[in-house]
Amino acid sequence: MTYQQDEKPVVDIEQSPSRQPVSTSRPADAVDMSWLETLPERATPFLSLSRLDRPVGIWLLALPCWIGLVFARIPAGLQWIDLWWAVMFGIGSVAMRGAGCTWNDITDQDLDTGVARTSGRPLPAGDVTQREAYIWLAAQLAVGFLVWLCLPGFAKLIAFAAIPLVVAYPYMKRITWWPQAWLGLTFNWGVLVAGATVGVFGFATMLLYVSLALWTIAYDTIYALEDREDDALMGIQSTARLFGDKATTASFGFHLAATTHMALAVYLIGAGRLGTSTALAFLAHGVWQSFRLKASKGQDALAVFKSNVWAGAIVLAGLIFSALF
Repeated sequence: MTYQQDEKPVVDIEQSPSRQPVSTSRPADAVDMSWLETLPERATPFLSLSRLDRPVGIWLLALPCWIGLVFARIPAGLQWIDLWWAVMFGIGSVAMRGAGCTWNDITDQDLDTGVARTSGRPLPAGDVTQREAYIWLAAQLAVGFLVWLCLPGFAKLIAFAAIPLVVAYPYMKRITWWPQAWLGLTFNWGVLVAGATVGVFGFATMLLYVSLALWTIAYDTIYALEDREDDALMGIQSTARLFGDKATTASFGFHLAATTHMALAVYLIGAGRLGTSTALAFLAHGVWQSFRLKASKGQDALAVFKSNVWAGAIVLAGLIFSALF
């Protein structure tokens, strides 16, 4: 979540006050979503602002919500109302991930023009104006607000508390080497919201939140490997630059720390052997990621990053079985 699932360079950008033609090339990390192509061409840059053709970030934002929901139900078992909450969290993830990406692009226009991977984004490319971007941001926030209205009272307070994290995130790369840590705190807030929604908000829930935040540092460090050269030129800070040649090892270290916290969390919530097996399967995926990165000398960074959707799915599936059985 990072709010930063972005495109490879697709156009050459010339700075001009006039609007440039809408880019039509498919970004390298986009998936085939043919329904987007049926929409009017003018809608394309707005969908690009929301990264709807790059849904990895949506999954990585929704999965912590669903994981937190199922985790909280382990002591008492799943209920039919949880299907409703799962749908609400899914809709909220699409809206808020899109809003976060739009806000990120608004605040990062000065940096995006100097980074090859981001220079073709709608704002630096001139495909949308800043005013249009703000209107689109407001529309997505309105959808998120409707989901927020559906939450119980305490969950509303917890969800509202995430706003400062979201607003501040784009600035972290300018002031700290640890923007990935801030992203971890932001992207996994859904664990706390889900726990508050079903009335399970204790130490075990906090441990799970920390676990998934550490996991985010691991996968977003991998994602940032793509930009290290451009980031250095622009003065953008990241854990990928901080750890340098040891970035792959550091990423696995965070994955291992995430597993440790996860194992303790599932033990405290009473997930038993299924919970322990889930944590071990999650760790196994981290080992595979590390081996693939080292074998490819970092060339497979994007593919390895995207595979973390499956890492999250492993955790969700394991916790579902724990809640059921």
